[in-house]
Amino acid sequence: MTQPLSSRELETLADSLLTRTALTEAVVLLACLGLAWLVVRLLRGREPKPGSIWFGDGVVDGVLFPVLALAAAWAARRLLDGVLPIAVFRLALPILLSLVVIRLTARVLRVAFPHNALMRVTERTVSWIAWIGVVLWITGVLPTVMEELDGITWKLGSAKVSLRNLIEGAIGAVIVMILALWLSAAIEAQLLRGATDNLSLRKIAANATRAILLFVGLMLALSAAGIDLTALSVLGGAVGVGIGFGLQKLAANYVSGFVILAERSLRIGDMVKVDNFEGRITDINTRFTVIRALSGRESIVPNELLITQRVENASLADRNLLLNTQVSVAYGTDLDALFPELLAAVATVPRVLSEPAPAVQLAAFGADGLELAVLFWIGDPENGQGNVRSEVNLAVLRCLNRLGVEIPYPQRVVHTRPARDA
Repeated sequence: MTQPLSSRELETLADSLLTRTALTEAVVLLACLGLAWLVVRLLRGREPKPGSIWFGDGVVDGVLFPVLALAAAWAARRLLDGVLPIAVFRLALPILLSLVVIRLTARVLRVAFPHNALMRVTERTVSWIAWIGVVLWITGVLPTVMEELDGITWKLGSAKVSLRNLIEGAIGAVIVMILALWLSAAIEAQLLRGATDNLSLRKIAANATRAILLFVGLMLALSAAGIDLTALSVLGGAVGVGIGFGLQKLAANYVSGFVILAERSLRIGDMVKVDNFEGRITDINTRFTVIRALSGRESIVPNELLITQRVENASLADRNLLLNTQVSVAYGTDLDALFPELLAAVATVPRVLSEPAPAVQLAAFGADGLELAVLFWIGDPENGQGNVRSEVNLAVLRCLNRLGVEIPYPQRVVHTRPARDA
């Protein structure tokens, strides 16, 4: 795009920036930036697209704006070459190229790892490296620095490696990994778009796609860094031994995650109870599953636990759930007349299903009264059980008060012995 400047060329460039032609270049550059902004604004529309790599959260913080600005500026430089002495564009093109690298890295990492603090550090590191590289390029110091780095060498086995080769390989590895993450994020977004009943299958496809792309990207990155991939066979054996001993739990969780998603024994949206924690499954990752209780608390459950222990699933084959509550009435109450009234009262609760129909049973002959069990079904256990049980209890209480049925209090008989004569 542009060549590094020598010290004499740098002095000439500084003088050129003070001429009237530099003002013309600046106006053309502003027109290129305005054109890029307008195109992104038209493509983006009025409504923002959250999480978009191309558009970002605004108009200029995505990847598309610096890419279009760089393309427009490069085309303008080609048109002005030979017409005007080029000064402003010799500075603008490296800066725009650096901005493309920074935006690409930042947006991809934020989409792939939205809540990872390490990714923020990586973004800043890439930004600093990119801007330092631009400064070294513009000032003409970069070729000297690269020659010095090329002179620092050491031997790795039979190969001779310089510090410059390692830096260039690391940069190439980062670029390959960023592109692999970008592609995997795009494929995952397409797979999960509009997912409803088959969300679990799409999730396992997205996880498998990301794992394969990251593996391929890692191999290409290692190859770009100059690492002989045949040497990884020894490393693979060492990793296998490590998994067999220290990483067996981690490996078991990853394998269990894929088994859960493949068998569909647990699905996103199911109401489950695991280790006395009850809630709704909100996400199934390759290592752990997130269960959110109705109180708002979230439990991160290792996938191995879901395979090796008993899990209660309230919505695996049938979402209908049977609940019950109990009430006592006084002895002598006409149960044949009371039961239909109680059933009608329970049926008025909105969340109680009419099919299967609620039922009232004489559960036991208590010490203080007749114990009745009120049974009813709900079809939305994810909306809570305590709230609907409370509504049923209120409906039963209103019915008993309306009919004048007594709810007995505990009764105790106290016996007194006459005092003995002294």
